[in-house]
Parts: sequence; structure tokens; C-alpha cells
Amino acid sequence: MPFATAHTVSLHGAVGHLIDVQTDVSPGQVGVTMVGRADTTINEARDRCRMAIINSHLDWPGTRRITILLSPADLLKSGTHFDLAVAVSVLAAAGSIPVGSLTSAAFVGELTLDGNLRPVAGVLPMVLAAAERGIGAVFVPEPQAAEAAMVPDMSVIGVRSLAQVVAVLRDEEVPDAAPVAPLSGAPLLAWRGQERLDELDLADLLGVDDARYAVEVAAAGGHHLLLSGPKGSGKTSLAERVPGILPDLAQDESLELSAICSLAGTLDPAAGMLVRPPFSAPHHDASKASIIGGGSGAVRPGEVSRAHGGVLFLDEFPLFRSDVIEALRQPLESGDVTVARRDESVTLPARGMVVLACNPCPCGDFSGDVRLNRCTCREVQRRDYRNKVTGPVADRVDIVRHLPPLRRRDAVADTERPESSAQVRARVVAARARQAERYAPESWRLNGHAPGPVLRERWPLTKAGQRAVDDQLYAGRLSRRGATRVHRLAWTIADLRRVDHPGIDEVETALRLRTGEPLLLQMLERVS
Repeated sequence: MPFATAHTVSLHGAVGHLIDVQTDVSPGQVGVTMVGRADTTINEARDRCRMAIINSHLDWPGTRRITILLSPADLLKSGTHFDLAVAVSVLAAAGSIPVGSLTSAAFVGELTLDGNLRPVAGVLPMVLAAAERGIGAVFVPEPQAAEAAMVPDMSVIGVRSLAQVVAVLRDEEVPDAAPVAPLSGAPLLAWRGQERLDELDLADLLGVDDARYAVEVAAAGGHHLLLSGPKGSGKTSLAERVPGILPDLAQDESLELSAICSLAGTLDPAAGMLVRPPFSAPHHDASKASIIGGGSGAVRPGEVSRAHGGVLFLDEFPLFRSDVIEALRQPLESGDVTVARRDESVTLPARGMVVLACNPCPCGDFSGDVRLNRCTCREVQRRDYRNKVTGPVADRVDIVRHLPPLRRRDAVADTERPESSAQVRARVVAARARQAERYAPESWRLNGHAPGPVLRERWPLTKAGQRAVDDQLYAGRLSRRGATRVHRLAWTIADLRRVDHPGIDEVETALRLRTGEPLLLQMLERVS
């Protein structure tokens, strides 16, 4: 009985499942039956594949019954990238292609009616999943061959049409075909914005030594940060300079981020693997699906996942919708986000720094100093504005800094220019190297990601340091979650100061960073 199996990959979030496309061509009532929980886009593949095969001058087994099974059958499947695997499987079952040539290969691509191929989103995570399951070769649309080649030890065949795929499998001369248009969209726009950020330097900012140190600690340990202050105090300027003091992504982080961008359709294959930490700054009118992930049809990564390994900057944070603010609880706490629906539950990585910025009031002019206070808001307006950032969300932020209004003496150029981003980045790189060495056997590499119970058991504070944290905890000024974050911050400060273990000085600095109290001058001097 004519029977063949081709392989492709079904994506659920960033996780890929290897799918066997099994086709049986046998006598019976003429027709095509497709089973295995296929959605509408895959069911439509029957017509696309039939016309693509016919228009490629290949034989469609139209006088027999064709049964196509997408196995495992209980897994929900969606996407037009199944087209190529379905067409190849039908041709192999009909005897037009050697069945043995399909054994260790996977096929990804959408077919047009004339037999040409179109690119699809998510090629990189698909190829990663195929490699993990022993697939040694993959056929993809030609523009995405470079993207698929990012996976080590994978043989990538970039093709333009179904006829070219058949020729390769038959070991025949490959015919010419029209070039494949790239995936629609404008992925380069994001990187043009990245080029602008690369030109920003911390040396441009005067009079914000307290906040500069807080940003350095946050970058060194991967901690979340809240900046508040009147308009024009430098919150956005500081946040935009955070990527400049972050080191390049590690290899596994680079692969994860590239896979997320591939899934979102924003990866530029010509640029290769992403090595610099991303920076995402969505507008405060953004929807929950765009920030967290979701959308109609397949679940697409949100901004919190596309900032994986980098910085997600939420300016004017109280103006974001309440459902977006509350949905940030999970990524702030666990470093991933789960989008659950009726038929599927998708978990996406979201382990980046979250930097929040807010004004003290709706007009942005409120100041504790009566001489500088130009606020026109009523007290009830200020209270309602502050209450939009709920306690559970604020408790998940590691560092809180309040920036004062710019003063005249701060605007005058100092005799000694502030440190540049390159100088601060060198300390951040050294601190992260200490953490990577300390956590080498673990599944995390930064203090900001270390689980609290493990920290307390294997890397405890000194007795004096733990006593200082406990005093704040039992006085009600810290929650248990806040105490864990102080513990993490103390280790990051110790790593920046190049000491082997955080002492009482590091704990006191961590407490001030956590509670928003101004840092003392001697604390700032110790880091330089």
C-alpha cells in the first residue's frame, strides 16, 4: 500500500513539536481527507498543495483516495508552514519521490498555487525543535536559510519552489525558479532605533549620581527598577542609557531572543544572531496582548518577551491600562509569561530588566520642596494617580529611586566629567562574571534571578546583615518578598565592590535602594 511520512514542526509559543505528516494513497472514493486536529489554515492546504503540484508539472494522484494524518493527532496544529511537508508527503506516497529521502529531513514553507514558496514566521524555533529531535536536514524558503543556519550542525537547504525540493530529493538537476519575496513586515525599524540608543552615554547626565548608581546595580544583577520624579528630571534619559552598560548576550540568551523575534516575524536573517540586549519602550496606550503576548489565532510574543535579556521600559507607567499593570506580576516575579486559552497554554520567556517610570502627579510638576512645587493637581488626583501602581506590582520591583528636580548647581559642568557608559559597563561586566562563576552549576546566572530559598540556604547574609533585614521585616517596612530582593541586591552590590561576601554596609545600601531612601555620599564613593 503506497504510504509515506514527511516531517515538519508545530509551534506552541516558542516550543516546537515534531509532527509526522503521514499520507496514504489507496483505491477508494476519490477525495482528500485530513485528520489530526488541523485548523482552517491547514485544512486549506489540501487545495493549495493540489494546485501547486499540478502547476509544478508533477503528478497529483487524483484518481485515488488520499488520507493525510498529522501525528500526534491530539495536538492542536495551525499555520501555513505545513504546506511543503503535506505536498512532499503526497508525492512520496504516490511514488514520485523516494520515500527514504524523507527520513531525516524536515520541511517548512507555505506554497503558492504556482508551486513557489513563501516565507513563514518562526523558522528558527522550528529548526531548533527539529534538531533536538534528531532531524539532520531542513528545507526552508530561500530567504530564511540564513536564519535556519543559526542552529549548529543542521544541514539547511534553501529552496524557491516545490519543483526544486523534488529535484533535490530525486538527486536531479535543480530547475530555476523566481526569487522568493522576504517575509512581510519591517524588522529593521527596531534596529534603527537601537542605533540611536547606541549613541547615548551616561556621561551626558549631570546631577543624578544617586540614580546613576541605582541603574548600575540594576544592570549588574538584572534587577527591576522604578524611577519617579517630576517631568524633566531625567527618568527617560537614564532608562534609555541602560542598554549601553549591559554586556553582550550569552550564546543561549542570543539564541532564545533570536527565536522569539523569529516567532514574532521581526528577525532580520541578514543581521545574524542578535548579540546586543534589546530595548523595548511601548506606548502607554498599548493593549494587554501587545505587552504580555497573545492576539487572535496563534499566540505571538509580546513586548515583555521581545525584551528578553534586555530592557523593557514602561514610561508613564500609571497611564497604562489596569489589566496591563496587573498582568506584569508574573513576568516581574518568575521571568516568564503564560498565555492560557481554551485549547492551549503557551509559556514564553520574559527574563529581562523591567524599568518603570512615573511622575509624582498627573501634571508632573509636584515636588516635596514648596519652593519648587508648581503642581496644579488636587490631592485626590495625586492619590488616584499613585494608586494605579498597586502594592503587589510595586512589591515586585527591586529598586526604587526618586529623582529631584534639576537644580542650577547640577546644570553647571563639573570640573570632573561623570563616568561614561563604557566605564560603568566594565564594572557591570566584571560583576556579572562573578555571578556567572558563582552560579555556574545552576539554571540562572544573575542575582536578580536567584530563588530566595536557595540564596538563604547556600549564600546567606552575615548575622549583622540578616539582623538588619529582619528588623525591617518585623517592623512592617519590608514584605518577605522585599526581604528576598534586599538579599539579592546585597550580593549584587558586593559583586560590584569586588568583595567575597556582602556585609552590613552592602545590606544597608541594598535597603536604601529598595525603600527609595537617598544614598549617602560614602556609599556612592565605595563603588568607584
